[in-house]
Amino acid sequence: MKQVLGYFLGFAIFIVGIPSLMWWAAGMSALAEIPAWRIIPAIPIALAGLFLSVWSIVYMKRVGKGNPFDAMGHEVAPRTKHLMTDGPYRKSRNPMLSGTYLYYTGIVIALWSPWALLVFAVIAAVMMLQVLSEEKRLEADFGQEYLDYKRATGRFFTFSGCKQRQDTP
Repeated sequence: MKQVLGYFLGFAIFIVGIPSLMWWAAGMSALAEIPAWRIIPAIPIALAGLFLSVWSIVYMKRVGKGNPFDAMGHEVAPRTKHLMTDGPYRKSRNPMLSGTYLYYTGIVIALWSPWALLVFAVIAAVMMLQVLSEEKRLEADFGQEYLDYKRATGRFFTFSGCKQRQDTP
């Protein structure tokens, strides 16, 4: 039941709730009124973000044997039991969040509003706090294996051929 709750909360908050807040902050324009020059790039960007996030969640469930929804150190659903370093986690320590940010970028492009952008910025700042909390937990759970992965893989994306720097605490 905890897993179902975790997935439901994640969907309700990140896929529906935050975009709805962005839409409201932007003045709630009708979707039909969004011009094609914004919709045409926004849809594939948002869909790519959703794809990356869903792929990461499925991979986390299958390989990590856990659930992504861990809120500031409080287990909402069972945590992962295995460190994931392949699949969507090969180039990003946080592909689910990277996909979510990409999804929100598509929404900001469609809405074209400084208020929607402000909501995105606030959410990104809050999620960064979550990432920092999660990194401490992963270090505690997986030790040197996670530290090696952290050193080799970017927080949001690893650029091939670039030497990764050690993240500062």
